[in-house]
Amino acid sequence: MSTKVKASVIQGSGLGPVSYIVTAADLHPVSPGNRIFKYADDTYLMVPAANSSLCMTEIARIEAWAASNNLRLNCSKSKESLFTARGKRGKTALPPSLCANIERVTSHRVLGVILNNRLTATDHVDQLLSSCSQCC
Repeated sequence: MSTKVKASVIQGSGLGPVSYIVTAADLHPVSPGNRIFKYADDTYLMVPAANSSLCMTEIARIEAWAASNNLRLNCSKSKESLFTARGKRGKTALPPSLCANIERVTSHRVLGVILNNRLTATDHVDQLLSSCSQCC
């Protein structure tokens, strides 16, 4: 009996992140103003407000890149956050979510640090204090 191998790295192995870093070396943003940050097997797309019209183009490019590298964009793990300037908060209505498949959140964990849409440490500190109070 034979089975078809669909992936080359066992999930949870030490080779996974290294393999992804090598594979993702050719993943670049479409627009020069946008940025893609990669760490281990995580990828972060940062799109400034001036380029917000290109966000769907960037996501489509990432999906195409993933498919060509035998990977897939996991929309259930993907998150969208809008960061607003201090003086702009609450004064303008937020635009609709850019992608129906990707959840918009006000905070999420990035490399172990909780980032919120106000770029303050409040959510991270609250989580640390809650975690510490449960230990004792």
